[in-house]
Amino acid sequence: MKKLLGYILSPVFYIFFALTLVVFQPIQWVCYKCFGYKAHKWSVDALNFFLTYCQIFLGNSIQFINDQHLPDNHSVIFIANHQSMYDIPSIIWFLRKQHVKFISKIELTKGIPSISFNLKYGGGANIDRKDSKQSIGEIIKLGRRMKENNWSAMIFAEGTRAKDGQMKKFHIGGIATLLKINPDALVVPIAIENSWKIVRYGSYPLSTCERLKWTVLPAISTEGKSLEEITLEAEQVIRKKLNQELPA
Repeated sequence: MKKLLGYILSPVFYIFFALTLVVFQPIQWVCYKCFGYKAHKWSVDALNFFLTYCQIFLGNSIQFINDQHLPDNHSVIFIANHQSMYDIPSIIWFLRKQHVKFISKIELTKGIPSISFNLKYGGGANIDRKDSKQSIGEIIKLGRRMKENNWSAMIFAEGTRAKDGQMKKFHIGGIATLLKINPDALVVPIAIENSWKIVRYGSYPLSTCERLKWTVLPAISTEGKSLEEITLEAEQVIRKKLNQELPA
């Protein structure tokens, strides 16, 4: 039934999703070019509100649980599992007070209305996966911007999407670089559930009537722990929330 409904509802979803991207392209441009970062940030937040709730056209529900008392003016390194591109808009919208920035593939900075503009000018890190020196340099720059502006960063520590929802082992790289520059940053895990199901049949049809869920988990103490231990602990608490075992 979910797949059958997907054939009917996916075109509606894609129309409204694409329309949102097209409409917010000039809005972002005006906000950034004429009024600077704060206005641009407002436009990006609004964009991601609409992208998040485009899910209603598929009958999918949004549940973002954040019972943590996160500071508004302190850098946070969020660490999460990654299931689909639909993970991202809700994180930007619901954690908008934390000014969350992302590490993205440099290829995404061209050709996608609204998204490419934000990746270019929003303050995140755009990395060339074929050039390790460039990638590390970009993450270092992001770390410095975090420190200067009390921004936060989102790390999808698996390095790629888990298309079947089963978590892959977390990598230490980006986490280590950001923590070395921002040793006082909070480290906060986020468990993402069911967004992989949206694309379980591919890009068409999209699945319908799914319960999408994000849960912000308690901050991890970094005192006296190695970078490897911090990364492993983040992976473990997310796996526990998702009822997934560590791979052998």
